[in-house]
Amino acid sequence: MDAGTAAAGAEGGHSGALAQDFVQFCVDSGVLRFGEFKTKAGRLSPYFFNAGLFDDGAKLGRLAQFYAKALIDSGIEFDMIFGPAYKGIPLGAAVAIELARLGRNVPFAYNRKEAKDHGEGGTLVGAPLQGLVLIVDDVMSAGTAARESIALIKAAGAVPHAVAIALDRQEKATETGPDGQMRDVEHSAVQYVQHQLGLQVCAIARLADLLHYLTDHAGGELSAHFERVLAYRQRYGVA
Repeated sequence: MDAGTAAAGAEGGHSGALAQDFVQFCVDSGVLRFGEFKTKAGRLSPYFFNAGLFDDGAKLGRLAQFYAKALIDSGIEFDMIFGPAYKGIPLGAAVAIELARLGRNVPFAYNRKEAKDHGEGGTLVGAPLQGLVLIVDDVMSAGTAARESIALIKAAGAVPHAVAIALDRQEKATETGPDGQMRDVEHSAVQYVQHQLGLQVCAIARLADLLHYLTDHAGGELSAHFERVLAYRQRYGVA
């Protein structure tokens, strides 16, 4: 299965059941909220996904189930899991636990932001990085965290092979132009990681899945948000 297929969910009302269940779970948990939120790129987004609110054992366990199911469905091969500091650490650990519960026990490692100068030292903790490595994180805004993880994994002699994220925002990335100003580019962070860095990407859900969910809830409390989310997608979205 190629990277594009692994980013599950299709446009135009053909969204998978797993993605729809995940969006519902995020709404119920307060992780996915609607309103007006300023993104790192300076855009005013009509929705906000805050993975930090998967903040108790039940929610984190359920989240890990979604990651594990999406990974199994994707067919992506990997030998171990890497959780980049900071949010990737509990996410990667939870996914490793869930996969083990399902009969797939794989090693897990993570990094520190600052090198430790005593004890075992260094920035890496856990199993030695080796083989095909899966990076687990929450979302991908600019691909910066992925590039940092890739450098660490390669330096250890392993192969950065794939990234698993909860939500693909499917929107244009930004980069600094020659004049020092931020500008939109025609690819998303996920597309950059796929096509420029050569990694497969598995997303539990995408913005297209969120729009499908809002369509299915037309007439309810959430229906008022559909037009704003759609307008945001039309302005900043990628194909």
